Amino acid sequence: MTRKVLLVDDDADLREALAQTLELNDLDVVVCGSFVAAKDHITPGFDGIIVSDIRMPGRDGFHLLDYARGADEELPVVLLTGEGDIPMAVKAMSQGAFDFLEKPCAPADFLAVLERALKTRALVLENRRLKRQLESGDPAARLLFGTSPQAEEMRQRVRAVAPTGAEVLVTGAPGSGISKVAEVIHLMSPAGQGPFVKRSAAGLTAGEIGALCRQAAGGSLFLDEIQALPGPVQYALPELLEQGAEARIIAGSTVDLAGQAAAGSFNPDLFYRLDVMRVRIPSLAERPGDIPVLFRHYVAQAAEQAGVEPPEVSQEHLAALMAQDWPGNARSLMSAAMRFVLGMPEEAAQSAGLGLAEQMAQVERSLLIAALGRQNGRAAAAAEALKLPRKTFYDKLARYGIRPEDYRR
Repeated sequence: MTRKVLLVDDDADLREALAQTLELNDLDVVVCGSFVAAKDHITPGFDGIIVSDIRMPGRDGFHLLDYARGADEELPVVLLTGEGDIPMAVKAMSQGAFDFLEKPCAPADFLAVLERALKTRALVLENRRLKRQLESGDPAARLLFGTSPQAEEMRQRVRAVAPTGAEVLVTGAPGSGISKVAEVIHLMSPAGQGPFVKRSAAGLTAGEIGALCRQAAGGSLFLDEIQALPGPVQYALPELLEQGAEARIIAGSTVDLAGQAAAGSFNPDLFYRLDVMRVRIPSLAERPGDIPVLFRHYVAQAAEQAGVEPPEVSQEHLAALMAQDWPGNARSLMSAAMRFVLGMPEEAAQSAGLGLAEQMAQVERSLLIAALGRQNGRAAAAAEALKLPRKTFYDKLARYGIRPEDYRR
């Protein structure tokens, strides 16, 4: 989170005393003695907040507030005065000040206001960055989230690999988003306008792969969990590639495929043919700094899916998430976001010992209950809200033992 404060006050002694207080609380302080000195620091992308005295020679704190609002209307400005009165406070707040404090102010109260302003600014800047990503014409920036060096290195690799049209091997830990990366490679490739067909490689026959290639003709065929491809098919697939597949082949693996090929448990010839280009997805444990960005994104998705307003995510909650290892990577972070949106206690929802299917069933049951609660127990309205056929909806209610009448107020 941003920790920068632009402190503006013409009283040198008071300015230095306030700066020392802020620095002792781990804030990055830039000090200025006038409007003229301060305005050069104020830009739409200023990654901090402004604290300014009102009474200053020449252009005062209200001029500075107007200037800051003109540069960025969401830039928090806290105004200070030693001659506070109600009309002045009303004027400050009506003109868009974040807060108005009378000097002298208790350090704890002063710091509490600044912390709120800093959190607000951090959220604004993060939302803007996400919006730029979503509006970007670059699918790697729009769909592969993260600000860490590892995330950017992965995006750069995707951008380099995608235009070549060659076979690609995408590797990563379970739940890391291999399918999503494969889809981005397809979108950025010469075959991006064609179909994107994805299938698990487990149990596929050579004939089925041939049929899938024809289905994906002019586009891309993504074969996930390629290590699970049956042995005989591992030896038939290179010949298909040699003949020239009708679709670009992208393979995904959650294991050390090179090690398996060296040990003889995976066909080395197929490995080398698939490993023309490789993209590795870093785990969340390698990039914990990306967890807040990803979690907020998943919370927004889950809230939209559940038909509710996304709840605010506190810095304390994000810090707790960053402290976890996340062996399930993005997939488990998505589940945590859904539980957070639905208000499920984390300790109860972790469901130790449950597999993915059981955990997904818990989430589905919670969504059904949430829909019934919003619709006052009216099953038909809840089914419509969830975009489910009534028969399917009632079948699910029966499966989970949910009674609509229990949710009528």
